[in-house]
Amino acid sequence: MDPRTGLNTPEAEARLQRDGPNELPAAARSGAALLLWEVVREPMFLLLVACGAIYLALGDRHEALMLLGFVLVVIVMTFVQKRRSQAALDALRDLSSPRALVLRDGVPVRVPGKTLVVGDLVLLAEGDRVPADIELLQASYLTVDESLLTGESQPVLKQARASSDVEAAAPHQLCFSGSLVTQGTAQGCVVATGPGSALGRIGASLGGIAMDETPIQRETAQIVRRVAMAGASIALLLALGWALSRGDWLTGLLAGLTLAMAILPEELPVVLTIFLGLGAWRLSRERVLTRRIPAVELLGATTVLCVDKTGTLTRNQMEVRRLWVEGAAFELGAQPINVMAHAFHPVLEYAVLSSHRRAFDPMEAAIGAAGQHWLQGSEHLHGDWTLVSDYPLSRELLAMSRVWRSPDQRELLVAAKGAPEAIVDLCHLPASHRQQIAEQVAALAADGLRVLGVARAVFAAEALPAIQHDFDFEFVGLVALEDPVRADVPAAIAECRAAGIRVAMITGDHPATALAIARQAGLDVEGRHLTGADLDALDDAALAARLHDTQVFCRVRPEQKLRLVQAFRARGDVVAMTGDGVNDAPALRAAHIGVAMGGRGTDVAREAADLVLLNDDFGSLVTTIRYGRRVFANLRKAIAFVLAAHLPIIGLALAPLLMGWPLILMPAHILFLQLVIDPACSIVFEAEALEPGAMRQPPRRPDARLFDVALVRLGLLQGVGLLAAVLTGYVLGAQWGDGADAGRTVAFGALVLGNLGLIQANRSWAASASGPREVNGAFRWIVLGTGALLALALGLPQVAELFKFTAPSAPLLALTAVLALTTWGWCTAMVALLRSQP
Repeated sequence: MDPRTGLNTPEAEARLQRDGPNELPAAARSGAALLLWEVVREPMFLLLVACGAIYLALGDRHEALMLLGFVLVVIVMTFVQKRRSQAALDALRDLSSPRALVLRDGVPVRVPGKTLVVGDLVLLAEGDRVPADIELLQASYLTVDESLLTGESQPVLKQARASSDVEAAAPHQLCFSGSLVTQGTAQGCVVATGPGSALGRIGASLGGIAMDETPIQRETAQIVRRVAMAGASIALLLALGWALSRGDWLTGLLAGLTLAMAILPEELPVVLTIFLGLGAWRLSRERVLTRRIPAVELLGATTVLCVDKTGTLTRNQMEVRRLWVEGAAFELGAQPINVMAHAFHPVLEYAVLSSHRRAFDPMEAAIGAAGQHWLQGSEHLHGDWTLVSDYPLSRELLAMSRVWRSPDQRELLVAAKGAPEAIVDLCHLPASHRQQIAEQVAALAADGLRVLGVARAVFAAEALPAIQHDFDFEFVGLVALEDPVRADVPAAIAECRAAGIRVAMITGDHPATALAIARQAGLDVEGRHLTGADLDALDDAALAARLHDTQVFCRVRPEQKLRLVQAFRARGDVVAMTGDGVNDAPALRAAHIGVAMGGRGTDVAREAADLVLLNDDFGSLVTTIRYGRRVFANLRKAIAFVLAAHLPIIGLALAPLLMGWPLILMPAHILFLQLVIDPACSIVFEAEALEPGAMRQPPRRPDARLFDVALVRLGLLQGVGLLAAVLTGYVLGAQWGDGADAGRTVAFGALVLGNLGLIQANRSWAASASGPREVNGAFRWIVLGTGALLALALGLPQVAELFKFTAPSAPLLALTAVLALTTWGWCTAMVALLRSQP
């Protein structure tokens, strides 16, 4: 391995094949057999097996075989749905794998941590999670938190191994997998991966994405339990009543089991699992990784977005926009290179010299690009100069210096850049000169520019001083950089405002810079802004009062973000918070929805977050809210459909006992209906697009219940209408046809087609969508498949005999169609009634 270029791609792939992926044994996913067993032992299928046994006891082998055939179909459908949801989670788990910055073929690239191999050259920076055991080759002020391995919370200072060392690397020359870089930068070679790493040897395991139980899931489970208990009691009473009144215990037991199947809302847990799992999968296709599935549930209730400026509202691609030298300014842009006056060359020259030649910092990269463009072909680019030493940025002094030796000079040249106040301090300028520079810095910041001061010095001695202050610096000028606002941000913020969502910008930048960017982004800056110093001066009550009309927070330290999140939460807001640094993790945890930046964010921020924006842009954040509203709205539609669809089945199971009729519905009929209801709930409604105007409505209340009074009322009203239609079909069908079998034929046909009308009526609850609505592909297949199965059941004599149907005459078919259309009209009218309610 060449320490300058790292491994080449073919060699890395060969080592990966030889040694295996860099991952630890994780919790085993459910295999196909285990997943199939989980499906088979569900209550619905146990009831069906019991019904099959009763049919065999009654001597009706054909009915039993048909029932088992339908059971097999429904089991396969449920199994496929669960596998699809599991596959979506597996894809998310792969996306959430830690990533590492490595040199491959001489180019720095980010790769999944599990693809690291022994010999890879890894670049580490503050906030990174160490992806493997690494021997340090270079290190600059590197401290590492190894508490995951040792339990000691104090960071450990690390040093690079000297090239002259012949002994094995000492612990202080190694960074261990799973530890956290708390300060500094380093470069090192991977010496152990996966189970062979220190973390692997002590048997630690990586946690994956899990389908955590959400408040809605808890609410649904509670309702399912209550309904199941009530259904079991009613079914038992029905079986006893049938047996006592008619003396037929087996048929009574069959009637009771049929009612239990009709009442049991087994679709609800499946619907929730699939909606949340597929919602997370759909977000991943939008380059938004959902690390914690419950976040999908809360997205639609978000009322406040706390966002960073750099990389979220802006492109995070710095450009040098303006140079300033002692009262004169030059605007960089589309002007010809030779337009720049010679007086401005030194400020750009020394800004380049004070930057790393292989720059990772966005500002240094922008300075390097500007130097290559504007100083090209001049004597101010010094590619043949030798770097002697450097003085890195520190918390005590926000400036850095690099010491150079030119080929034709004995003296050393020192170039420095940093915060203007730090550079002014290094130059020991008089008060009047300081004031002039401060005024110019304020003017540049007011235009939304990031300002750096530049200085230079000449040093004749061989022994370099310990600190930068010992150089005799001369002030050169100012470099103003711009991070342009993303093109889609103003429209996205306007969409948030229309949706009743506040956007609060939290940044460490100068107030003038922050306000300028806020204006360009479309934020309301009429309210007063707050600085970090202001936050320290306000108590909790005063801060709560200021939050009402403040949207810009500047010069905010990372630890102050936590207080802001807690203050918004105390007001009753549902807070989504973006962050990318180590110190952002507490605020990300405290927010209802923590959002980390996938590209520039640290591993710690990603681990603390619920969502990861792989594109690092504000538009993706708005997309997550749009999806959150879509998931919650479609869940409500699916549940209203389930309630309405079960009511007529329950009515048809009870009516024979109450009216003295023979059994209308049997387990086979209910299984046929499951072929319609289950896909409709989990596929058709999940695939529905967001309602028109949904992003122009205020967020739902965070305590809003999925099963509220309005939804239950809608489901009951629609179900009553469908029940009335099928009972009418049974009575008229029996009178117009050949008795009970003809009535059953019309009632079942009206029930199946009525369910399709119920789906269509509930696909959209928006007032603006009262006209024709585009059919989604899933619904089209449900309609075609249901129509084909119904035609087979009615038209094929052998199947019709098993269902106890008669060949329908033209009047009975017409009656069935009229009842189905009437049901559709009734259900649509109930949706309109729901819209009219306040």
